[in-house]
Order: sequence, then structure tokens, then C-alpha cells
Amino acid sequence: MIRKYEEKDIEAMIRIWNEIVEEGIAFPQEDCLDRETGAEFFASQSYTGVAEIDGKIMGLYILHPNNVGRCGHICNASYAVSSEARGKHIGEKLVLDCLKMGKELGFRVLQFNAVVESNIHARHLYERLGFKQLGSIPGGFRMKDGHYENICPYYHEL
Repeated sequence: MIRKYEEKDIEAMIRIWNEIVEEGIAFPQEDCLDRETGAEFFASQSYTGVAEIDGKIMGLYILHPNNVGRCGHICNASYAVSSEARGKHIGEKLVLDCLKMGKELGFRVLQFNAVVESNIHARHLYERLGFKQLGSIPGGFRMKDGHYENICPYYHEL
């Protein structure tokens, strides 16, 4: 089940978010969240959703404007699925809920700025759900080990 996050979910959300940050192959952030920064971060989003299975948080997404003013109708999102829950289509459920919420919040386009080219599972999911790739930015993402990989921006009209 995908639902809006609650205060009681924050510890699990921080654990999942930090797992992705520490892997260093998908999120641009390099600093992990703690209880204070995590609570602030998730509360500052336009919407934060969680995937709950049998009472346990297994994934989450954040949704927020990608830009301001004349481009404020374009939103951006990030998804995180716990390593123990990968391969169970939780990411797909998160993305589908995000598309619905983005539209409900009045956004017209969902854009991903920095999908790492080697993140094949995410790219296949996005393409299967109708996202279109905008091109490729050579060496746009510095991996945890220090080498650079291309990033592939994607968008989906809402």
C-alpha cells in the first residue's frame, strides 16, 4: 500500500534513504540524514509517500517542484526502495502513485534530472511507464568510487 508518510515512519524512511545515499550510485546527495535533518527534509516536500507492507515501510518517494516561476509546473521526484524489498515491484507502485499525486497537486510534467545511465532497472521501469528520455549528459554523475557516468534526463506529461 502506498500512502502519505506519518511521523512514525520517519526512522524507517531515513534508514532506507541513507541506504541509497551510501550506495553512491543513484542519488546525488552525499550526506546521510539524521533524525532532525530527515524530519525537516521529508516535511519540506510537496508530497512524501511511503510503501507499507505488513506494517513495515519498504520504500518511499519525495515529490517537489523541479523549478520556479514559469517552470514551476514541472515537478521532480526521487524513489528509494529498501534493499530487502527490491524486485517486488514496489518501485513501480511508488512511481505510479507519484504520477497521480503530481497531477493532483497541479503539476503538468514530472521530470527526472539525473537518472544514471547504468541504472538499467529504473530506466526500463520509467520507459515501460511512458517516460521519454531527453538525451544524455556525458559524465554527469560522480559515482561513489569516483568515476563518472552519463545521466539520462526523463520526463512524463501528467
